[in-house]
Amino acid sequence: MEKIILAYSGGLDTSIIIHWLKEKYGCEVIAVCADLGQGEELLSLRERALRSGAAKIYIEDLREEFVTDFIWPVLKSGAMYEGKYLLGTSFARPLISKCLVEIAHREGASAIAHGATGKGNDQVRFELAIKALDPDLRVIAPWREWDIRSREDAISYAEKHGIPVTVTRKNIYSEDRNLWHLSHEGGDLEDPWHEPSDEILRLITPPQKAPDNPTYVEIDFVKGVPVAVNGEKLPPVRLIETLNRLAGENGVGMVSLVENRLVGIKSRGVYECPGGTALYLAHRELEHLTLERRTLHFKEQIAIQYAELVYDGNWYSQLKECLDAFIDKTQETVTGTVRLKLYKGNCIPVGAKSPYSLYNPQLATFGEDDTYSHKDAEGFINLFGLPLKVRAMMEREARKRAG
Repeated sequence: MEKIILAYSGGLDTSIIIHWLKEKYGCEVIAVCADLGQGEELLSLRERALRSGAAKIYIEDLREEFVTDFIWPVLKSGAMYEGKYLLGTSFARPLISKCLVEIAHREGASAIAHGATGKGNDQVRFELAIKALDPDLRVIAPWREWDIRSREDAISYAEKHGIPVTVTRKNIYSEDRNLWHLSHEGGDLEDPWHEPSDEILRLITPPQKAPDNPTYVEIDFVKGVPVAVNGEKLPPVRLIETLNRLAGENGVGMVSLVENRLVGIKSRGVYECPGGTALYLAHRELEHLTLERRTLHFKEQIAIQYAELVYDGNWYSQLKECLDAFIDKTQETVTGTVRLKLYKGNCIPVGAKSPYSLYNPQLATFGEDDTYSHKDAEGFINLFGLPLKVRAMMEREARKRAG
């Protein structure tokens, strides 16, 4: 191999991988970083990659594509892995993989390397996406080949070879950040009895330190896609950034989760997802107003399957394409406005309106109305309860025969 494309984040693992790949394969390493909203983490990234031994580095601004083609479809689906995780790392990996494949073609590289460990989900996500996009590309996963067995070993390797890294033995958390979330794993978080320290939070104000007065936020949706905050139309990236700030200031969006990894291991992670939490709750509230009962309930079942597909790395699968078509159909009337109350870690929908609302005050009222006939309920209950009645009659006759 003359060239290897490396998925580069500037973190501990990918920094030492550059040196290791050059030693192991004697090839040119081209670092590729997808800008998905990491913010200040990208500062000096180019310099660090080159100092670590990369021949060159691409930093691709994919933020808008990330929001429109990856975040919005998952938001519309309502997918949430194991009832808590909003999939921020999961749906970032297929976009990063797409970028890696495109640059591999541009550079004439025959292999792609990543820094995912053999215990994690990301190795699956990267490699399934690469197989779907170009099955001829070779994938190199150093964590499955080298002798390094821990983050402490990795730090020692960096120190030995003079590789610049920001992780220390004291601050040893593994983190992943993008526009949608910031995840924290490792260190003292590996004990599920250990309460996460407020010191690790970077997007969210600890709820006890949040403002003493609630903040109200209105979010406008068109066909399931958020388009405005507090009446101001915003482009996709700015919209999420705005909600991250508003929800984060009010302590909204921290999740501590022991999750079931695809490889069979339970892991503990802490996720900060302030804007995403607000969007999920608002979107769900609008669906309750605009989707009829069976469609809403079926879509809730689909969301579980959809979450597993995304979590397991099957973003480019045929089944996901089919589910997307169903979900897009359900979103045709999910247009309207939701008002949220943000207060000390709580995000409470307090109002919703839509031109496609199925809520009919004349039918729902406890007051007098001329629309609904209470007498109609009797026939409905008789028919709806007929199987129960028939079974009860059968059991009664069976008891008589037995007695």
